[in-house]
Amino acid sequence: MILSLRKPRCGPIGIDIGTQSLKLVQLDGARRQIVDVARHEFNVTDPDQRERQLVEALRRTRETHGFRGRTAVVCLSGEQLFVQNIRVPQAAGDELRRIVSTEAANRAGFGSEEAEVRFVEAGDVRQGEGFRREVILLAARRSAVQKLTQLTEEAGLEIAAVDAEPGALLRGHLAQFRRDDDQQRRTMIVNIGASTTKVIIAQGASPLFVKYVEIGGRQMDESVAKHFHVSLPEAASLRRNSGDRRADQRDPEVTRTLLEAVRPILDRLGNELAMCLRYFSVTFRGQPVEQIVFGGGEASEQLTDWLQPRLDIACQLSQPLRAFDRCPTLGPRAGQWDVAVGLALREVN
Repeated sequence: MILSLRKPRCGPIGIDIGTQSLKLVQLDGARRQIVDVARHEFNVTDPDQRERQLVEALRRTRETHGFRGRTAVVCLSGEQLFVQNIRVPQAAGDELRRIVSTEAANRAGFGSEEAEVRFVEAGDVRQGEGFRREVILLAARRSAVQKLTQLTEEAGLEIAAVDAEPGALLRGHLAQFRRDDDQQRRTMIVNIGASTTKVIIAQGASPLFVKYVEIGGRQMDESVAKHFHVSLPEAASLRRNSGDRRADQRDPEVTRTLLEAVRPILDRLGNELAMCLRYFSVTFRGQPVEQIVFGGGEASEQLTDWLQPRLDIACQLSQPLRAFDRCPTLGPRAGQWDVAVGLALREVN
């Protein structure tokens, strides 16, 4: 038998199935160079039609792009996951797993026999006169995992792992910030998608807080449609066409009016993020968040400029693909690749 110590030529294909689009990223075996990226926009809302479009898009993308192999990593999104920070008695091993499983059944509404339950220990925190264990609970129905696997395999792919979206998001973030100082910095990662905003507070690779907020691009489109008395597709087109232009090519009056239209949504988002920061500061006393990184398809300079003075923390935009060689030019919404990059970075056997 001859043993090879060489890394595989390519990593798995990271597949991010979003509300409005499908994104794929593959890296080389050393996780340093981009092999290929692809994006497909869904144009149907019916769940069954969307599943058929997903399978067809995955098949067609493999045929028309330069992805290598069939190994893929997918993830469970906020629609499929129950995620919550909880406090439980201090315990370890099987006892802690039993406590968390009971909490999952009580909080998520489905029992251990029908659920996949995972948790991350964030640390011991003071409560009253004693201490309890802060835990990030993640639970999903097994049927959701099976459905995701089935659809991907119908497209001719082999599932190497089913990840949780927050884990992929954190992994994609760490690829951009590799210095020793970055590994110790407490960061709030805010990923604003089409229907939800994912919030993670982490210190380096250690997640401490995770929350899904029901605010995203869809709510912004609805606010613009109401403000301008136009249809939802027209509102989405207006907002995207303005936001995708370079700053020096935008009409200042249109920009100002759009900002005014989405201000109620941005105010809500700012309040939600402020509450996350408040919970974190009370739970992990003396450990303030030092920076906020905005990603997702709805992240923009305008958004960070609006939120930074309200949150009073330094903000910047995520650039997940710039961490690798052969980075393609993908326009202004670079943060939309955060999750797919994190999935492509997943180590698989």
